[in-house]
Amino acid sequence: MLQADFIQRVRACERRLYRVARTMLPQECDCEDAVQEALLRAWDRLHTLREEAYFETWLIRILINQCKTFYRRRPPEPAELTEDIIQVSSEETPLLEALMALPQKPRVTLELHYIEGYSVAETARILRLPEGTVKWRLKRGRELLKQSLNREEARA
Repeated sequence: MLQADFIQRVRACERRLYRVARTMLPQECDCEDAVQEALLRAWDRLHTLREEAYFETWLIRILINQCKTFYRRRPPEPAELTEDIIQVSSEETPLLEALMALPQKPRVTLELHYIEGYSVAETARILRLPEGTVKWRLKRGRELLKQSLNREEARA
Protein backbone atom coordinates (compact mmCIF):
# COMPACT_ATOMS: atom_id res chain seq x y z
CA MET A 1 0.00 0.00 0.00
CA LEU A 2 1.37 3.38 -0.99
CA GLN A 3 1.41 6.43 1.26
CA ALA A 4 -1.33 8.12 -0.79
CA ASP A 5 -3.57 5.04 -0.46
CA PHE A 6 -2.90 4.91 3.27
CA ILE A 7 -3.82 8.58 3.72
CA GLN A 8 -6.98 8.21 1.65
CA ARG A 9 -8.15 5.17 3.62
CA VAL A 10 -7.38 6.86 6.94
CA ARG A 11 -9.28 9.99 5.96
CA ALA A 12 -12.28 7.87 5.03
CA CYS A 13 -12.49 6.46 8.57
CA GLU A 14 -10.97 9.21 10.74
CA ARG A 15 -14.26 10.28 12.39
CA ARG A 16 -15.06 6.64 13.12
CA LEU A 17 -11.63 6.22 14.74
CA TYR A 18 -12.22 9.23 16.94
CA ARG A 19 -15.70 8.03 17.97
CA VAL A 20 -14.28 4.62 18.95
CA ALA A 21 -11.53 6.30 20.96
CA ARG A 22 -14.12 8.56 22.60
CA THR A 23 -16.05 5.56 23.92
CA MET A 24 -12.90 4.25 25.57
CA LEU A 25 -11.20 7.39 26.86
CA PRO A 26 -12.94 10.13 28.83
CA GLN A 27 -10.54 12.96 28.01
CA GLU A 28 -10.78 14.49 24.55
CA CYS A 29 -7.05 15.22 24.43
CA ASP A 30 -6.32 11.55 25.17
CA CYS A 31 -8.61 10.52 22.32
CA GLU A 32 -6.75 12.75 19.91
CA ASP A 33 -3.40 11.46 21.13
CA ALA A 34 -4.53 7.83 20.93
CA VAL A 35 -5.77 8.24 17.35
CA GLN A 36 -2.57 9.97 16.31
CA GLU A 37 -0.40 7.35 17.98
CA ALA A 38 -2.47 4.54 16.42
CA LEU A 39 -2.01 6.07 12.97
CA LEU A 40 1.76 6.32 13.49
CA ARG A 41 1.91 2.71 14.65
CA ALA A 42 -0.25 1.59 11.73
CA TRP A 43 2.04 3.30 9.23
CA ASP A 44 5.11 1.76 10.87
CA ARG A 45 3.51 -1.70 10.89
CA LEU A 46 1.77 -1.54 7.53
CA HIS A 47 3.76 -4.60 6.47
CA THR A 48 1.80 -6.67 9.02
CA LEU A 49 -1.53 -6.03 7.28
CA ARG A 50 -2.34 -9.34 5.62
CA GLU A 51 -5.31 -8.28 3.49
CA GLU A 52 -6.06 -4.73 2.42
CA ALA A 53 -9.78 -5.52 2.59
CA TYR A 54 -9.43 -5.60 6.39
CA PHE A 55 -7.54 -2.30 6.65
CA GLU A 56 -10.19 -0.54 8.74
CA THR A 57 -10.66 -3.49 11.10
CA TRP A 58 -6.87 -3.73 11.52
CA LEU A 59 -6.58 0.00 12.17
CA ILE A 60 -9.38 0.01 14.76
CA ARG A 61 -7.69 -2.92 16.54
CA ILE A 62 -4.47 -0.88 16.76
CA LEU A 63 -6.50 2.07 18.07
CA ILE A 64 -8.21 -0.05 20.72
CA ASN A 65 -4.83 -1.31 21.94
CA GLN A 66 -3.53 2.25 22.07
CA CYS A 67 -6.62 3.37 24.01
CA LYS A 68 -6.05 0.58 26.51
CA THR A 69 -2.51 1.86 27.00
CA PHE A 70 -3.77 5.40 27.63
CA TYR A 71 -6.52 4.07 29.91
CA ARG A 72 -3.95 2.25 32.08
CA ARG A 73 -1.86 5.41 32.42
CA ARG A 74 -4.65 7.64 33.73
CA PRO A 75 -7.31 7.02 36.35
CA PRO A 76 -10.73 6.73 34.71
CA GLU A 77 -13.05 9.72 34.85
CA PRO A 78 -16.64 9.93 33.67
CA ALA A 79 -16.90 10.43 29.92
CA GLU A 80 -18.64 13.49 28.61
CA LEU A 81 -20.95 13.61 25.65
CA THR A 82 -19.63 15.82 22.88
CA GLU A 83 -22.13 16.86 20.28
CA ASP A 84 -19.49 17.64 17.66
CA ILE A 85 -18.61 13.96 17.46
CA ILE A 86 -22.09 12.45 17.48
CA GLN A 87 -24.92 14.48 16.04
CA VAL A 88 -27.84 13.92 18.39
CA SER A 89 -31.31 15.26 18.86
CA SER A 90 -32.55 16.22 22.30
CA GLU A 91 -34.53 12.95 22.42
CA GLU A 92 -31.38 10.85 21.88
CA THR A 93 -29.22 12.62 24.47
CA PRO A 94 -30.35 10.47 27.46
CA LEU A 95 -29.58 7.32 25.49
CA LEU A 96 -26.07 8.49 24.62
CA GLU A 97 -25.44 9.66 28.18
CA ALA A 98 -26.54 6.22 29.43
CA LEU A 99 -24.26 4.58 26.86
CA MET A 100 -21.27 6.64 27.98
CA ALA A 101 -21.95 5.66 31.61
CA LEU A 102 -21.66 1.93 30.85
CA PRO A 103 -18.54 -0.06 31.72
CA GLN A 104 -15.94 -0.01 28.95
CA LYS A 105 -16.35 -3.54 27.57
CA PRO A 106 -20.08 -3.43 26.81
CA ARG A 107 -19.85 0.25 25.79
CA VAL A 108 -17.19 -0.39 23.13
CA THR A 109 -19.01 -3.48 21.87
CA LEU A 110 -22.30 -1.55 21.56
CA GLU A 111 -20.49 1.34 19.85
CA LEU A 112 -18.88 -0.88 17.24
CA HIS A 113 -22.01 -2.87 16.49
CA TYR A 114 -24.88 -0.40 16.74
CA ILE A 115 -23.32 3.00 16.13
CA GLU A 116 -20.50 2.14 13.73
CA GLY A 117 -22.52 -0.59 12.03
CA TYR A 118 -20.10 -3.51 12.20
CA SER A 119 -21.59 -6.99 12.09
CA VAL A 120 -21.16 -9.33 15.03
CA ALA A 121 -18.41 -11.18 13.13
CA GLU A 122 -16.57 -7.93 12.32
CA THR A 123 -16.93 -6.71 15.90
CA ALA A 124 -15.54 -10.03 17.13
CA ARG A 125 -12.59 -9.71 14.76
CA ILE A 126 -11.87 -6.12 15.88
CA LEU A 127 -12.09 -6.98 19.58
CA ARG A 128 -10.36 -10.35 19.11
CA LEU A 129 -13.16 -12.15 20.87
CA PRO A 130 -15.32 -15.14 20.00
CA GLU A 131 -18.64 -14.19 18.39
CA GLY A 132 -20.49 -15.69 21.35
CA THR A 133 -18.71 -13.29 23.71
CA VAL A 134 -19.62 -10.34 21.49
CA LYS A 135 -23.26 -11.44 21.45
CA TRP A 136 -23.22 -11.77 25.24
CA ARG A 137 -21.68 -8.29 25.65
CA LEU A 138 -24.29 -6.83 23.31
CA LYS A 139 -27.07 -8.47 25.32
CA ARG A 140 -25.56 -7.35 28.62
CA GLY A 141 -25.00 -3.84 27.31
CA ARG A 142 -28.63 -3.58 26.17
CA GLU A 143 -29.78 -4.77 29.60
CA LEU A 144 -27.60 -2.21 31.38
CA LEU A 145 -28.84 0.55 29.07
CA LYS A 146 -32.43 -0.44 29.72
CA GLN A 147 -31.88 -0.42 33.49
CA SER A 148 -30.18 2.97 33.34
CA LEU A 149 -32.91 4.50 31.19
CA ASN A 150 -35.64 3.04 33.41
CA ARG A 151 -33.99 4.58 36.49
CA GLU A 152 -33.71 7.91 34.68
CA GLU A 153 -37.37 7.73 33.65
CA ALA A 154 -38.45 6.92 37.22
CA ARG A 155 -36.61 10.03 38.48
CA ALA A 156 -38.37 12.27 35.98
